[in-house]
Amino acid sequence: MFIDRLTQLGQDIAKLWSQYSASFLLGVRNTLILAVVATAIGCVIGFFCGVLQTIPYTKNDNIFKRFFLKLLRVVIRIYVEIFRGTPMILQAVFIFYALPYFSGNAIQFTNKWICAIVVVSINTGAYMAESFRGGIISIDPGQTEGAKAIGMTHFQTMNSIILPQALRNIMPQIGNNFIINVKDTSVMFIIGFTEFFAYHKMITGATFKYFPSAVIEMAGYLIMTIIASLLLRFVEKKLDGAGSYELVNADQLVMTAGTYNNPEKGSPYDEHSKEYPDLSERRGR
Repeated sequence: MFIDRLTQLGQDIAKLWSQYSASFLLGVRNTLILAVVATAIGCVIGFFCGVLQTIPYTKNDNIFKRFFLKLLRVVIRIYVEIFRGTPMILQAVFIFYALPYFSGNAIQFTNKWICAIVVVSINTGAYMAESFRGGIISIDPGQTEGAKAIGMTHFQTMNSIILPQALRNIMPQIGNNFIINVKDTSVMFIIGFTEFFAYHKMITGATFKYFPSAVIEMAGYLIMTIIASLLLRFVEKKLDGAGSYELVNADQLVMTAGTYNNPEKGSPYDEHSKEYPDLSERRGR
């Protein structure tokens, strides 16, 4: 009986795919475009929010600067809490329907692509704001102090020292948000945006084969997220650089870490060097 049901499921899936493969693939395309564009814009929003929240100020700074930075942090905090604390599907409903509701239909989104990108981007930006802030403050404060000691400005310190390290630290979180967006774009059907899940709803409405279509949907989302994970792992390894390296010092008068030619034989600075017996003999004398 179970084998018969599996056989029937395979036949239903094959039939659906043969009839609606173009619609499924179009949904995949729309989902990936929306996820990529919205994640990129959300990262830009999160980057600026994270950097603005970490601008330092002291009691000796101008009162207007201190007031502006404090106000800015309060505004960013409100934005983050609202969009992290409410479901994306309700955010889409609010943004898509609130403008015409309060403006008497004078202002509204005529392009659902733009509305979907706005909703997912703002939602992603709220999460990435905290990721960037956490990545920045995770860097050892001693590096900032050292940069100040050699006369670097805050901008130079952030651009040359802090942000390159912070970006590597938060790369997994960027990947997580992209994968989440691939799946969460499915809620955009609420505003009529036709992504992967929306095509599933339309196809099941026409064929009444809900479960076979759901299997295709699940397989599609799983394939997209696995490929995204592999690509992000590849990018992380590239950012890590070489796995091993060898320090070389041509001038033996300069003593730095890594000048040992062979740790087992010693070095030219070792009184008992096996690699430089003449030098060790002269020192012994």
